[in-house]
Parts: sequence; structure tokens; C-alpha cells
Amino acid sequence: MSLTLQQPPFPSHISKKKKKKKNAMTQMNQMYQTTISSKVANGFPPKTLKTKKNSCKELVKNLTLEEALVEYEGRVSEKECCEVLEILGEEHLLLCCVCFFQWMRLQEPSLVTPGTCTVLFPLLGKGGMGDEVMELFRNLPSTKEFRDVHVYNATISGLLSCGRYEDAWKVYESMETENIHPDHMTCSIMVTIMRELGHSAKDAWQFFEKMNRKGVRWSEEVLVALIKSFCVEGLRRQALIIQSKMEKTGVSSNAIVFNTLMDAFCKSNHIEAAEGLFVEMKAKCIKPTAATYNILMHAYSRRMQPKIVEKLLEEMQDVGLKPNATSYTCLISAYGKQKNMTDMAAADAFLKMKKVGIKPTLHSYTALIHAYSVSGLHEKAYTAFENMQSEGIKPSIETYTTLLDVFRRAGDAQTLMKIWKLMMSEKVEGTGVTFNILVDGFAKQGLYMEAREVISEFGKVGLQPTVVTYNMPINAYARGGQPSKLPQLMKEMAVLKLKPDSITYSTMIFAFVRVRDFRRAFLYHKQMIKSGQMMDGSSYQTHQALLETRPARKNKVWSSLLGMIKSKMSVKVRRQKDEFWKFKKRQVRKNSSDVSV
Repeated sequence: MSLTLQQPPFPSHISKKKKKKKNAMTQMNQMYQTTISSKVANGFPPKTLKTKKNSCKELVKNLTLEEALVEYEGRVSEKECCEVLEILGEEHLLLCCVCFFQWMRLQEPSLVTPGTCTVLFPLLGKGGMGDEVMELFRNLPSTKEFRDVHVYNATISGLLSCGRYEDAWKVYESMETENIHPDHMTCSIMVTIMRELGHSAKDAWQFFEKMNRKGVRWSEEVLVALIKSFCVEGLRRQALIIQSKMEKTGVSSNAIVFNTLMDAFCKSNHIEAAEGLFVEMKAKCIKPTAATYNILMHAYSRRMQPKIVEKLLEEMQDVGLKPNATSYTCLISAYGKQKNMTDMAAADAFLKMKKVGIKPTLHSYTALIHAYSVSGLHEKAYTAFENMQSEGIKPSIETYTTLLDVFRRAGDAQTLMKIWKLMMSEKVEGTGVTFNILVDGFAKQGLYMEAREVISEFGKVGLQPTVVTYNMPINAYARGGQPSKLPQLMKEMAVLKLKPDSITYSTMIFAFVRVRDFRRAFLYHKQMIKSGQMMDGSSYQTHQALLETRPARKNKVWSSLLGMIKSKMSVKVRRQKDEFWKFKKRQVRKNSSDVSV
């Protein structure tokens, strides 16, 4: 069978998928012109493989792979084939990897070995080619040579990389059926797959104990996987116990273990514990990585402590580590959250990053836009957004949400609409926060129809408006002197089974008192009390002041409403009991006779 460029000899179900790719032919031609031509036609020695990049113009585009490599049959070793596969993988020519692997299989003797499988399968997995991994694995020879733990590990690892967790588990089960003894890498990969499948950390530990009984040794890879599983569930104390237990067996913690633990403590706002691990790490002569410093910088950035972030950035450079885009993004974010951009510290950090030759990322620009948003510099925020697009960085939903919030704060409904339309044209799906920002921005500027249109968009993306969403147009109608629109909004909330809160009722009462419709104001106050809601003290004071500025002493409803509000002003809002209320000590009032003079 001839392996032509037009029809690579994949199984039928794979061929159908590949035909859908418009660039499959281009990719195959590129293989001949840039990779196989330069690296194979010039010979297979390693030096040639790594250095020669020129295309071989003698080859014709319609030349088959068999014809191109005919003179190398019987002259190529397994090691050299592995190097070709690695180079093709580096250049992301994964389809070419599969074709070359098929050519290797057709040779006599076959060049396909367990070693070539361990190179190819992880590469295909990282490229999202799970179907190809499974097909090639199933078609491997049934000889004892290929019933090797390393081949199974490579297959499972490839499937893990492309998110095919169920298939990976099936491969592991077939491994047990074939009585192939797992090793520490099998254990590490399977613990990770269990986490991705939603199994608990306890399940992962039990799986590890089962593997341990089979003779699987403790290793750094297993330790990392277990620590990660416990940290993801917030079981930090248990993770530390496992770390201590592993170290007693002679398995030392590496930088990845410490980074995982530090990240877990930082995310739970226990930075002091993370700092303690950082000190312990250095005491054990484990060199911190850039990720180690980035974890700490991100934590202090969330605490709005830019000076500490700067110190860590300097320390990072002193120990010979090069800060990356994430490092500077933490600094930009720390300054941006301070609500004090008079010295433009966040913008300076951004410029410094570009000056040292680090290309800003999506997160860097989003942090800068947020910094401008907090300071009310909406024009600069939009300029940063345009610069981001000109550099070929596609905005994420977080970027759009941040930018929309900038112009909501600025009251610029026109630009708000422009950004929303751009977001829709780019087919970026909004979140609940995104839509709430749009509703609030349009409603406050009197664009009620636009606000209602945004609410209708909720259902189209599988979201449901919340009470907060409806409170925004209710507030806008109330302040805009259009209380007649409010009952309709309340009906919509009832249809969606949304229970109005105290803010909803307070706004409704305010709206009707303002237009002297005391009967409806009294009705909504009664509904609020009946539903168990209660306004805070300041809201009652506001309503009392508003009623007293609109006296209608002969109106019984007005008098009743004012009396109810005055009576409620002296009532404290009852706090909800938490789980510790039984253990709180009561202050016992001492009698005057007990007090010594």
C-alpha cells in the first residue's frame, strides 16, 4: 500500500476526521519540504537532524513517502527514527508523525518498537489526537515485547493530555488483565486521572496503597500527584502528613511539591504558612523556581501589597531567576487594586515589563485595564484594549467584563454598547457578572429597552437572571420617575421564582412614596414584612425623611405607613445564627452587691 500525501493510510474513522481539516494537504506538503526532505534526504545522523532546516527542492509534491525514503530502507535505526519523531513533534507536525510511524511499521524488519511508541503517543496526546493514540495502540503487535509497562504508561499519559480520562482508565484495566506489573509512573499518572474523573483524595490514597502492596515504590512523581489531589480538596494538613511520611521513607520533596503546598495555602489566604514552607524549602537546599516566587507574588497581589511583590521580584533576580510575564502581572495587579493611580505605578510596571523584553500576555493587559478602571481612567483603558488587539492578543471574557465595568463606571452607554456588540461578533459568551454590568450600565443611563434586551440574553447562553439583576432596572425606573413599570418586573421575578430581597422592597417603597402613591408603598411594605425581609436602619431613616417631606396628614395610609416605619426603626435586624452560636459566652450582668467598692 502506497502512503501518498493525499491519502495517508489511516483507519477509516480517522480518515473521515482528517478529510475535514482543510489544511491537511498543506501540512503534509510541509512535512516533505521542511522536515523529511531536510532531515531524512540529507541523512539521519543526529547532527544533521538538529541543524539542517533547508527544504529539498528535488522532491515532487505528489511523491509518496515510500518513494521518498526508498533509499534509506534498511539503513535507519530505531534511535534515528525516534529523533525524527521528536523533531516533527517540536514543529507540531503531528499528522506527519503518524505517517512516518506507518512507514516505520512497513519496513522489514519493522522499525516500530516500544521505544518509538513512548515517543509518539505522548506527542499525539498533547496535540489532542486521542483517536490516533487509541487506534495505534490497538494495532500494536501482540508480542511480549509490546506488553511493556512503558508502552502502557505512554498511552495512558497521551490520553490524559488530551482529556480522554475514561479511555485512559480502560487502558489501565487492560494492563491489569494482561498481568503487566505497574510502576511508579503508572501510579502517578493514574492518581492524576482519578482526580480529573472526580474521585476523592481518599480514593487516590487507597489506590496508592493498593499499588504499594503490588510492589510499586514510593517516588517523587507519586508524591507530587498525591499532594496535588489533597491540596485541590483543601486538605492541606493531610497533604503535609503525606509529605512527612514520604520523607521518612527516603523520598525527598522537590520544588514541585513545595510549590503545590504553597499554592494551596496561599489560595486559602494562609500566606504565613506558605512563607514558612518557603523558608523550609531554602533550608533544605531546594532551589526555588520562578513558579515559587510567582505563587507568593500572586498572594500578596491579592492582598494589595505591591511593596512586598516588588521585594520578591528583586529577590528573584538576585538568586538568578528571570521574572516572566506572570511575575510582572502580579505587580501590575497589586498596584491596580490600590485605587490610587496618581503615580501611575501599575502603568510603570507594565512599561518596565516591555522594556526588559517580556511580551505582555492576556492577563497582563487585563490587569492593566482593571487598574485604569479602578482609577476612572476609561480612555486609557480603551487604548490599552486597542493595543492588546493590535498585538494579536484575543481578549477573554474577563478582559471584556473588566472593560465593560470601566465604561459602566464612567456612564458612557455608547461605548458600552460598542464593546458589547464587538463581544457578540467575536462570539465570546458572557457570564452572569458581564450581563449584570451591562444591565446596570444601560439602566442607569435611561436605556431601559437595552437593559431589558440584555436580560433576555441570559436564557440564550444558559444563564438565569438573579435578584441582583432585577434590582438594577427596578432602581433605574424608581429614580427615573417611572414606578408604573415596577409591578411588571415583580411579575417577571415571580415567574422565574426569584424571591425579592429587602433592597427590592426598599426601592419599590421609595419609588411609590416619591410619587405620593402611599397605598402601593404600604402594600409593598406589608409584603416585605410578610416575607420575613427587613430594611436596615439607614433605609428606614431615608423613608421616614421622604414621607415627612410629603405630608398628607388626612391620608390614613400615609399615617399608617409612617407609623410602621417609625416602629421598625427601633427594631434591630436579627442576625442569622452560625454554627458556633452555642459556644459563645454570654456576658453575665453583675449585681451591684457583687461589685466591691
